Amino acid sequence: MRKFNLKENLSAYSFLTPALILMGLFFILPALMAIYYAFTDYYLLTPDDKQFIGLENFIQIFNDTVFMQSLKNIIIFVACVIPVQVGAALGMALLINKRRRGNIFFKVAFFAPVVLSLVVISVLWLYLLNPSEGLINVLLAKVGVDPQPFLKSPDQAIYTIVFVSAWQGAGYQMLIFLAGLQNIPSSVYEASKIDGANKWQNFIHITLPLLKPTSILILITTFIAAFKLIIQPMVMTQGGPMNSTMTPVYYIYQSGFSDRLIGYASAMTVVFGIVIGIVTLIQSKLSREEA
Repeated sequence: MRKFNLKENLSAYSFLTPALILMGLFFILPALMAIYYAFTDYYLLTPDDKQFIGLENFIQIFNDTVFMQSLKNIIIFVACVIPVQVGAALGMALLINKRRRGNIFFKVAFFAPVVLSLVVISVLWLYLLNPSEGLINVLLAKVGVDPQPFLKSPDQAIYTIVFVSAWQGAGYQMLIFLAGLQNIPSSVYEASKIDGANKWQNFIHITLPLLKPTSILILITTFIAAFKLIIQPMVMTQGGPMNSTMTPVYYIYQSGFSDRLIGYASAMTVVFGIVIGIVTLIQSKLSREEA
């Protein structure tokens, strides 16, 4: 067994110290404070009057219809946005993987939404999706489709946000898929061509299996990012109509900073963090089994 070298480890820890201090200040300390406040009735305007109230906040959460609706909304959002966004990213990467004229234009066009602010994109789509004078309904009218309410409808609003989010984020995953595609040796495709395989067989039996590590990375990062949805509903719908686009993070933000209920918002943060942790563990285990 290798002996502990104090001098060597001291040098390593000295390099790690700034990162450990920042992690402690911005991640560990806030997490511990949120857990503590979750068991209090901390009201932001009267911080000195906060009292320990045990599990009262957590009991209130499970009777809170808005929080339960927000959990349902985020599950629908995650279940829809992952296949749409990842599928679009893979399709775009396959389109520009081959050398052909116009690839640079398509790369810029596909990646452009990623560099734009989410607030800017949300405002832009807010105008495009306007039920009475938005460009989307004007185009739909030209092909004989009745005007759609989109963000004004409880049945359509969450799916409209799914579309906008997938459109904005697919360009980033496209670049990762493109890097994965370009790492596949061309000799593999040449060998399959000699065996008489067509393009579809190449895609199913060569491209997809060799892209598995890249796909797992994209699925995990997209999954985690999707759970943090807040900007699009905040700007485009304010959680409406009828809380159909309310998400847990947005509801926690409203409770903590608009209603100033820091104790209750902290309790929801703890519950939501536990839910994400459980789902992430399940997903990581399934990913390891698939790899």
